[in-house]
Amino acid sequence: MSETDSPSPAPTESTCRLPRSRTSPSLARQRLRDFLSPFPVGELLVPTGELLVSELVTNAVQHARAPRDRLIHVRFHLAPDGTLRIEVHDADSEKPVLRDAPVCAETGRGLLLVHELARSWGCCPREGGIGKFVWCHVSPEESAA
Repeated sequence: MSETDSPSPAPTESTCRLPRSRTSPSLARQRLRDFLSPFPVGELLVPTGELLVSELVTNAVQHARAPRDRLIHVRFHLAPDGTLRIEVHDADSEKPVLRDAPVCAETGRGLLLVHELARSWGCCPREGGIGKFVWCHVSPEESAA
């Protein structure tokens, strides 16, 4: 490589498809770590990003009313300002509902964590009308706090 050549910048977007399986949240966390590793801001985004992608993928695995063979589509995008966008697509059109979980409940707090830790989040129908995607934004400032 000559002095005028510079290495290609890391891609600012990554996607993957995961099975509806109990192993998919850990696969999504690994994909996120791999995606963020080339970026200096990645170190700040990984802890919160891992938690949120894990919760969103877990919700898609456990709650999506879709055939088991339908894959979960995960998309990561890193904006120029360092904001991480996480999207989790599934084939169920029903939107998630933010609820209070009883104190003694062992589950039911995933969306509450997303609501509390993400800068913003939402749910949109997928193009073509089949399913939805839940998205959230994580910024380095919130992650560092």
